[in-house]
Amino acid sequence: MAAPVYAIASNAVSSLGMSTAAHWKAIVSGQSGISKYTDKTFSETPFHASKLEPSQWQSIQSQQQSQEFLSPFEQLAIYSAKAALQECREDIDLSKTVVILSTTKGNIELLGQIPDERTLLNNSADIIAKHLGIVTKPSVVSHACVSGVVAQLYALRLLQAGRYINAIVIGCDRFSKFVLSGFQSFLAISDEPCRPFDEARKGITLGEAAATVILSTRADEPLAQLCAAATSNDANHISGPSRTGEELALAISRTLAQAGVVADDINMISAHGTATGYNDEMESKAFALSGLLACPVHSFKGYVGHTLGAAGVLETVVLIESLRHQQLIPSLGFEKLGVSQPLNITTQLQSANIKYALKTASGFGGCNAAMIWKRS
Repeated sequence: MAAPVYAIASNAVSSLGMSTAAHWKAIVSGQSGISKYTDKTFSETPFHASKLEPSQWQSIQSQQQSQEFLSPFEQLAIYSAKAALQECREDIDLSKTVVILSTTKGNIELLGQIPDERTLLNNSADIIAKHLGIVTKPSVVSHACVSGVVAQLYALRLLQAGRYINAIVIGCDRFSKFVLSGFQSFLAISDEPCRPFDEARKGITLGEAAATVILSTRADEPLAQLCAAATSNDANHISGPSRTGEELALAISRTLAQAGVVADDINMISAHGTATGYNDEMESKAFALSGLLACPVHSFKGYVGHTLGAAGVLETVVLIESLRHQQLIPSLGFEKLGVSQPLNITTQLQSANIKYALKTASGFGGCNAAMIWKRS
């Protein structure tokens, strides 16, 4: 029987703050990190986004002690991982620890400014691991918007197989003109803060963030237990998701089976919830097919937007806090249901008995992922 895997520390860095505690405080106060920008270095037209403030970047850069060139992306990832390591209540054996980096874009905005080889994601992962004092070979997961969940799935399997005792899972992506213009070309960017699952939603808001979850098979004071995870692919379209939700439902059913629970055992869902018409509708159908319509649902993207490769890890960090505090997270910006299935969207912070929580994600290429966390 595989050893159980626990989260033992976490960190989150976004426009909401520089720590997990700061993010939970923002949730409690109903604070959004999304602002309106008029900056022609990014876009000829005004846009809404969740970006780190200059003061936050100063704090991140002040931590850099090496003379080696580190890109802002790498500095951000290292800052988050180091902050998570400092939150560990017990010493961990770094020689039996692996770094798994989740990102979709990495240093892409530096193409043409630095040697091409330096922009490769595996090179960034090597640099990040070295700065954390990790001697084992790191791994990279770059799998569209499911990257953060898949990175945790991969960590779960490595730890259950006994390959390592600990895994430092880092999700990180920066806001850039490249990313913004790409989503603008799809006409997918909202002209107001995103409103997942809402009838009046207009599309995605982009954000930047780094988040870290440290997983371990040895934990005296665990934050939560990662029970199971699974993936699927709907092979529907390069950017458009399944119209039926059957494939995400398949990933959910596999995860439930692996965790040894049924749909009625799930007490909260952290949805992908991008606030695009196709994604929100597909997820609603997947939850209906999975027997989860009564379960409280939220999307965290109303707080920080879609943070791409960081999203699955960042949203896991706040999911774990929800388990710890036994409070449901409101889906910020939601007012009136705008999908075909009668989802139970959480609109207010409220106490609840949350034993099991489901996290879902979907992305370009038809990829889907799901995982289940259990209260410690």
